[in-house]
Amino acid sequence: MPQPIVIASTDAIEHNMLVWSAGPASYLNALAIAGCLPVQLPAIDEPVNVAPLLAIASGVLITGARSNVHPSHYGMPETEEAGPFDHRRDRTTLPLIREAVARGVPLLCICRGIQEMNVAFGGSLHVAVHEVRGRDDHRSTPQSDVDAWFGLRHEVRPTRGGVLAGILGDGPVRVNSVHRQAVDRIGDGLDVEATAPDGTVEALSVRGARAFALGVQWHPEHFVRTDGASRALFDAFADACRAYAGGVRAKAA
Repeated sequence: MPQPIVIASTDAIEHNMLVWSAGPASYLNALAIAGCLPVQLPAIDEPVNVAPLLAIASGVLITGARSNVHPSHYGMPETEEAGPFDHRRDRTTLPLIREAVARGVPLLCICRGIQEMNVAFGGSLHVAVHEVRGRDDHRSTPQSDVDAWFGLRHEVRPTRGGVLAGILGDGPVRVNSVHRQAVDRIGDGLDVEATAPDGTVEALSVRGARAFALGVQWHPEHFVRTDGASRALFDAFADACRAYAGGVRAKAA
């Protein structure tokens, strides 16, 4: 069976006096390890019609990023604390998430991705979760030792009987934590799939989705070669992409 094509989101990055569309290779490598063919979707000024690409893709990966979803997308004012922003990415990813779910295309959202997923369905975000009473500091300081930067720091507990528990089991799973923002009000039609010990939402799924539609706040792509839970998550997504591709070909035959 051919590798399923997976659309991967990108960021608009200012570099060398130009705006580039790019993203960390770790996400692309993780998709390839799981048997998928990643194809990056640019974040540009002009609106992108994703329909032709979704017609040939078998999955969508919404990656993490340094930027945050602009607060106007969830009814809040712009503040310096809520930034930095990437309007080009917002313009691309929010419609892409909704269209992928509507079409039944498998969807995996990571870090900023789960926040975009929540906002795409009408939810809101904490712009600084460490400032919320009773919450821990989920940030991690960037450092040259990237494995230490993305080190597994705390446990999350999957919701019993949920989608994530079906992949990782009901027991606690140790994950990394590299985020300042987090899910606040849950979007319409989304279910909580895991929480951290302090109550922070760590995973969401789309209720009644026609295919795999899951978001996680941590970064499984970083340890997909060495961590069993990280690999299991990407393998489950890749299996869903292959199943979707097989179904599309069967209908076309």
